[in-house]
Amino acid sequence: METTGIREAFHHVRKHSEYICEPLEAEDYVPQPVAFVSPPKWHLAHSTWFFETFILKPNVPDYRVYDPDFNYLFNSYYNNVGERTLRTDRGNVTRPTTAAVYAYRKYVDGHMDAFLEELTDPEVEALVELGLHHEQQHQELLITDIKYILGHNPLFPVYRKGQNMVNARNTETGFITIPEGIYDIGHHGKGFCFDNELGRHKVFLHEFEIAKGLVTNGEYVEFMHAGGYQDFNLWLDEGWSWVNENRISAPMYWHFIDGGWHYFTLDGLQKVDSEAILSHISFFEASAFAQWKGMRLPTEFEWEVASTNLDWGRRWEWTNSAYLPYPGFSKAPGAVGEYNGKFMVNQMVLRGASVATSPGHARKTYRNFFHTHERWQYTGIRLAR
Repeated sequence: METTGIREAFHHVRKHSEYICEPLEAEDYVPQPVAFVSPPKWHLAHSTWFFETFILKPNVPDYRVYDPDFNYLFNSYYNNVGERTLRTDRGNVTRPTTAAVYAYRKYVDGHMDAFLEELTDPEVEALVELGLHHEQQHQELLITDIKYILGHNPLFPVYRKGQNMVNARNTETGFITIPEGIYDIGHHGKGFCFDNELGRHKVFLHEFEIAKGLVTNGEYVEFMHAGGYQDFNLWLDEGWSWVNENRISAPMYWHFIDGGWHYFTLDGLQKVDSEAILSHISFFEASAFAQWKGMRLPTEFEWEVASTNLDWGRRWEWTNSAYLPYPGFSKAPGAVGEYNGKFMVNQMVLRGASVATSPGHARKTYRNFFHTHERWQYTGIRLAR
């Protein structure tokens, strides 16, 4: 990428994070209602910390960090970089203020702009590009965390008028058939990818069919009315325990009000659109629904092979594949190596992208991953058989 290109990309990405936060009130930047949600203020600071820590400090002579305490406050999980505050304590950080965090962003952006103007080292440029994709990941987390914060406010406040984000509908129905064969899996070419997409390799697939469209709200309501949440035969054992321990009876953000289902959207509380694509569903729920339909979830390899013929990108789609390394995978040395590899246990792969994914951040080889019970992301279900 040319210097001008990466400078423009840097400022475009940085401004988009702040655009996402424009509708927020000062009080919205701080809450952390549950452990897996990070306050918007923390996301803004952490994505800035990444550039200060991995780009400016090692590469700019005599660079002065904005505040020495910020490394402790805004490091996420990089043990190589030093001690950090507990994830569950991010909502307790009322100081530094939100204004101080924006000042921090301005300070780092100014130094980054000057640095990028003179940048010629391709290895450092690749690290800057990683930082941009890292911030795009946090942009999606900003949207989903803001939704969780506002969605658990008893008044269901509107985030941004007209930004429903769950009203998309399928453009196709039916199934496509993928023939038996040996297929290449994994990223190839010169474009950006994360390290967990590398290790292109061959897999053998039996013939299978995969749905052109995703499961809709109306189809899922049928599952609910048929007693899907009460029939243990449909659920994985851990899923059945999760349903009962947490009293789960509907997708996240759904509320039964005045005899009908409503859901919280970023445009406020609205009636559930039966034709719209289902969202905010866990792997456990996706698996149970597939069982009820007499079908299954596709593997991540089936999804990748079929993706060329699918309309994807509006929901992260659960697969039936555990998050494991590809053949030949190796972690990079140091802190950058902590980015993906150490999470390859007890998580399932999701493929595609979602309505909250930043522009230019989606690839058919992208491997997202979450624990089986998590559903605050814009997740959905595509069936296979």
